[in-house]
Amino acid sequence: MLKKSYTKTGKKCRVTFKLPAEVSAEQATLVGEFNDWDETANPMKRLKDGSFSAQVSLAAGQTYRFRYLLDGERWENDWEPDGYSPNNHGTEDSLVKV
Repeated sequence: MLKKSYTKTGKKCRVTFKLPAEVSAEQATLVGEFNDWDETANPMKRLKDGSFSAQVSLAAGQTYRFRYLLDGERWENDWEPDGYSPNNHGTEDSLVKV
């Protein structure tokens, strides 16, 4: 799930990425074009209910591909992204439009 909050100027958007507890993972990392697909750049915080959350500030007027890396080995898409796009691995990436 994505939650967006734009700055007063509208040039930046703080996006909260949230994964439900149903993903059944011990760790989750947010990975995407905004961090050059770095698997360590944006670890997600595990919340008391077992869900995961991370915030990233992104330039407005862009669309970014992203996925979640669970327990360092399993890839998961967002359950309610702004869209999906095929990738070079035969699967799809989630999209966030800001």
